[in-house]
Amino acid sequence: MSSSTDFQQFIAVLRRISIVAATLILCSCAGPGSKRPAAIVTSDSSGFSISEAAGVGAWIRSDFAKANRALEEGEVERGIELLGEIAESSPELSAVHINLGIAYQRTEDFEHAEASLLEALDVNPRHPVAHNELGIVYRRTGRFEEARKSYEAALELQPSFHFARKNLAILCDLFISDVECALKHYELYRAAVPADKNVEIWIADLHNRNGQ
Repeated sequence: MSSSTDFQQFIAVLRRISIVAATLILCSCAGPGSKRPAAIVTSDSSGFSISEAAGVGAWIRSDFAKANRALEEGEVERGIELLGEIAESSPELSAVHINLGIAYQRTEDFEHAEASLLEALDVNPRHPVAHNELGIVYRRTGRFEEARKSYEAALELQPSFHFARKNLAILCDLFISDVECALKHYELYRAAVPADKNVEIWIADLHNRNGQ
């Protein structure tokens, strides 16, 4: 593959992939002692949300909110520091490990991002966001088959998780050249998110590149 093609694919990926996959929330509505808080999935007009109910103390809820606010404001190192402290004191909270993994991705520290996301899956193997984010780490570090398995795991757990659907379609299209897979998941993504008109362009481009 030429460097020009590599660059074009890189630009295409930047245009297509959403940075934020879902919202992860800690609250005090669950009883203490649960090692695997449930992932609660909802869809609304704004998109896709995954929350996690977990019984936690006030300081954890406060610092979790501060960490997320720091990440939103671009203070990534501060966010990592706060999330790391919570993860150390409350390792049973998968949402903290997931957000820490996402934060490490922003600094391109993929080793720590992967470790944090694997911690999340150790706590809750059925968390679709953890699988999706791990897929992104694998894709960004060139482990495309592992990325595919992670996206597929997310979709097996939550078939309506359209962020993972789009990520899998892009992976199949631009990185592993599996046309059948790419077309299938682009079309499923289009059905799930009809407001995203870009997918029509991506499907047409896929057909053009493959002489269809």
